[in-house]
Amino acid sequence: MRSLALPSSKITGFRFLKLAPPQILVLSFAAVILIGTLLLMLPVSSVPGQPLRFMDALFTATSAACVTGLAVVDTGTHLTGFGQAVILVLIQIGGLGFMTMATLFALVFRRRISLRDRLILQEAMNQSSMEGIVRLIRKVLLYSLVIEAAGALLLSIRWAVDMPFGRAVYYGVFHAVSMFNNAGFDLFGGHDHSLISYVGDPVINLVVMFLIISGGIGFIVISDLADFRRTRRLSLHSKVVLSMTAGLIVTGMVVIFIFEFTNSRTLGPLNLGSKLWASLFQSVAPRTAGANTLDITGLRQATQFFIVILMFIGASPGSTGGGIKTTTFTLMIGAVISMLRGREDIVLFRYRLAQERVFKALTITLLALLLIVTVSMMLSTTEGLPYLMILFETISAFANVGLSLGLTLELTQVGKILICLTMFAGRLGLLTLAYALGPRQGKPLYKYPEGKMIIG
Repeated sequence: MRSLALPSSKITGFRFLKLAPPQILVLSFAAVILIGTLLLMLPVSSVPGQPLRFMDALFTATSAACVTGLAVVDTGTHLTGFGQAVILVLIQIGGLGFMTMATLFALVFRRRISLRDRLILQEAMNQSSMEGIVRLIRKVLLYSLVIEAAGALLLSIRWAVDMPFGRAVYYGVFHAVSMFNNAGFDLFGGHDHSLISYVGDPVINLVVMFLIISGGIGFIVISDLADFRRTRRLSLHSKVVLSMTAGLIVTGMVVIFIFEFTNSRTLGPLNLGSKLWASLFQSVAPRTAGANTLDITGLRQATQFFIVILMFIGASPGSTGGGIKTTTFTLMIGAVISMLRGREDIVLFRYRLAQERVFKALTITLLALLLIVTVSMMLSTTEGLPYLMILFETISAFANVGLSLGLTLELTQVGKILICLTMFAGRLGLLTLAYALGPRQGKPLYKYPEGKMIIG
């Protein structure tokens, strides 16, 4: 059987190293970032006389491949069309995954997919089994193409009113890909950074929020929704993701609306309709998208900290977003409620969840908190700026969001390295990194005697 041209075979030459799937994912992702860095350092990538230095190119490539959006240079004014195209390709590869893109070429050239390749795809897509993994990849590619094309068309039509048609189409394609992949990169520099000038525009708000949410709920949920007319059922995973996503969006909108209603730097000067649009958009965007229609630095500290919480939760598994994921957060809340009610099992939608899932959610949450605390403490030492600003930037990097309070533009060289590593860890997943550094051991053949200790 012919092998698929994936990182485990001819593309990267990793096969002779006999690496585990998590290790292959880490190395292939690092290779994509390195190639992007070298391309961005080319004179053709930047405006004449302002070439990107290695660290700035590395930071930009990492941010694009990790679909984050934090930037040390203005994408719209500092980079040429070639440089912006490099960013766009990195976003697409980072959002859909290197393995997914490699599978696309394999399907186009009619290559067979080996068992080892399916194992790597299973790891990349965070699936519990290999069953139907290639069919899922086909759906991922189809849904991505259709949603991005629809978003690009609608944005191009809207922006054709404000700018030349060719530029409108280019902006529509760039921002559709960026927003669907939850990257947060935009081409609006200066005063109109991000989408602030469209704060009350229904078309821009609706299309961009649709792209963000579509990319953030995950491809399994999209597949379930696409098949709903035929099956008339949703999986437990889809029910949890959709209900938690809706709950977080509504809660976020209400909190931001209340906290910022009288703030003269954000919602204060806007009419009621624009206030509602802005509150809704700022509730959706922290779910790892990074776009904004309000000045994030002008938000009250209470709102900024609330956005930190939204960023930490992030999007959903199998999506283009980051964070600890909505399902992890749901499991943690379910565990607390079950403990308070004196129950042993966590029950969601009349399904009991295995303890293994709870342990995994707890592990992901604690590892994320450990990483964030460690990096933010180190940045407090190297940057010497207010801690909320540092915490905001750290979680924005970990959750691959891209929202910033201005720290990124002032980062030292050490700070840039720390943020790069945080974006890399957040995109790949802390468990994947842990397995890559130290592969899982087999189950022990014995058990220790049960002990008792006082908790609480």
